[in-house]
Amino acid sequence: MPLHHAVLALLTERPNHGYELKTRFEETIGPQWGGLNIGHLYQILERLVRDGYVSRSQVAQTDRPDKNLYTLTEAGESELRDWATTAWVRVGGFRDELFLKLLGAVALGPQTLDKLIESQRQTYLSELAGLAQQRRAHSGEPLVAVLIDAAIAHTKADLALLDSAAQHLGPLAAAHDAQASGRSPRQAPDPVEATDGIDGTERSAWPTLRSRTVGGSASGTA
Repeated sequence: MPLHHAVLALLTERPNHGYELKTRFEETIGPQWGGLNIGHLYQILERLVRDGYVSRSQVAQTDRPDKNLYTLTEAGESELRDWATTAWVRVGGFRDELFLKLLGAVALGPQTLDKLIESQRQTYLSELAGLAQQRRAHSGEPLVAVLIDAAIAHTKADLALLDSAAQHLGPLAAAHDAQASGRSPRQAPDPVEATDGIDGTERSAWPTLRSRTVGGSASGTA
């Protein structure tokens, strides 16, 4: 429940009502995370109150309806401490749409693969330029700066992945293109694609590409 714990973290400073929490979250985390939906935030607060991590009280206002004020409880602080001192473990794998695009580009041959890689490269370079501007704009906000640095490192790793894709998938695309047109490929496929290592029979390119990309075992992703 990462957003639940982020709300607990914000409440360590002082009690807040919903819209104050939304504003503080967006200011603290910065533009790389995106906005926090107020409806979702109130659902989170309801859950935290129900679990005993946050208490709720009403504050009277003379010129508008009473507002709810949320306060961190001792149980909430303990829950936050347990969460904040436990290492984060990736559980979703590397399910990036780029891998599926590479699958499609390989199926359509070397020219399509080259076009995808070059188009994606320009997109990443543009992202890096924008991130550099954001980094300068938020240099005085440590938490935001760390998040932007993470985005920069991720994008640089994605750029390196494109070089790996060109190297390893180019022969695969050429072999697939030759097979589709009934010709012998001019360039031999990747050696790991040639045989299955048991009976010398040829492998299909498709299962190998899936195992390298979609299946979450691709190394070199960020």
